[in-house]
Amino acid sequence: MSRYMINTWEPETPSFWQTTGKATAARNLWISIPALLLAFAVWMVWSVVVVNLPNIGFTYSNNQLFWLTALPGLSGATLRIFYSFMVPIFGGRRWTAISTGSLLIPAIGIGLAVQDVNTGYPTMLILALLCGFGGGNFASSMANISFFYPKASKGFALGMNAGLGNLGVSVVQFVVPLVITFAVFGAWGGDSLTWVKNGVSKEMWLQNAGFIWVPFIALSTLLAWFGMNDLASAKASFSEQAVIFKRKHNWLMCWLYTGTFGSFIGYSAAFPLLIKIQFPDVNPLDYAFLGPLVGALARVAGGVISDKLGGARVTLWSFLLMIGAVLGVLYFMPQNGIGGNFNGFFWMFMLLFAGTGVGNASTFRMIPVIFLTEHQRAAAGKGKAAQEQAIVDANKEGAAVLGFTSAVAAYGAFFIPKSYGTSIAMTGSPDAALWCFIGFYVSCIAITWWCYARKNAPMPC
Repeated sequence: MSRYMINTWEPETPSFWQTTGKATAARNLWISIPALLLAFAVWMVWSVVVVNLPNIGFTYSNNQLFWLTALPGLSGATLRIFYSFMVPIFGGRRWTAISTGSLLIPAIGIGLAVQDVNTGYPTMLILALLCGFGGGNFASSMANISFFYPKASKGFALGMNAGLGNLGVSVVQFVVPLVITFAVFGAWGGDSLTWVKNGVSKEMWLQNAGFIWVPFIALSTLLAWFGMNDLASAKASFSEQAVIFKRKHNWLMCWLYTGTFGSFIGYSAAFPLLIKIQFPDVNPLDYAFLGPLVGALARVAGGVISDKLGGARVTLWSFLLMIGAVLGVLYFMPQNGIGGNFNGFFWMFMLLFAGTGVGNASTFRMIPVIFLTEHQRAAAGKGKAAQEQAIVDANKEGAAVLGFTSAVAAYGAFFIPKSYGTSIAMTGSPDAALWCFIGFYVSCIAITWWCYARKNAPMPC
């Protein structure tokens, strides 16, 4: 038996939690967070790289650039479907180390590819798809952390893991514009590329957008392998977990989480390019990192608020806030390339990111509560053994649902950039896409209210 395997894990027992569980859970959480932050950084690195490719001589159309921005979302979301079930099969420690180490492939690949302007577009597409490794990691990371914490603290733990992990989106959009301006790795990092704008030449090391993450990925992989734990109680086959596909609440929460996290990650991926197209005189990289930063920090706060007020109520208000913010974005955007107010546009997007962040936390707080309540209702009156087994089964199903809903929602990283691109191609502006998003949020409000938030709701949470 591995010394990293924990055979007895009872977080719902107060004495166990205070003497043993809390410290062990915290150690696993604080190793998980930087690993997840790096995963998000690699997943979203193309949102910054595409803005700079034309500057150094890559001749790609706007549509091709949107594809490079969107494809990591498509592959990441698809991988999440499989990653959702990996922790109970392989163990949280093993899978965190393996999945974090896999980030080295796209990080090194991008660093090599961007140094040659003759690199083929198909190669870039493959590298964009490989960045989906980072997107996949979220599903397994959240499922793993959910096993370690009791019901009363799941909102906090999942909010911290996801919220600080989500900071990777902001970090990549803040760090990359800085590190591409000088030779971070000296001769080992390759030669500079020339950026010419308005007759002025500058040197750029765009390869650092990939290379800068390599040492941190290697360190995080080692920390996960030697510092985390596997839980025997979390072991489950795929067939045991696949029962979630028969659960109504799994599919309802997929819809709601697509509205929150799908919006967060989709807006994050497309924000720099949208600014560049709508406000050509503004440098998008001066502002783009702030949106994901606000969303990530709001997620941390949202976890704490949801533990106190209940996830459903907070989710409902989050969607109302998001609708108001999108209407504000529409109001401040240029019409037919004329007018527009960047300050208003920017602050409405900050409000929108805040709404997605709080909603991310509140929806994820709802999931374990829903499945624990459902299993405890079924075990009511059947004795202590049945009640204890209900908690084990609820944790396994809840973890699988956390992963699977995150997989479905991650397609937002593909659909939002592509919706902008399609709307601009067909109508000349992104307005049509934004109106569609509003319609989707209205449906989310209706589901949340009817199923979870109203008085006498069938599953209050």
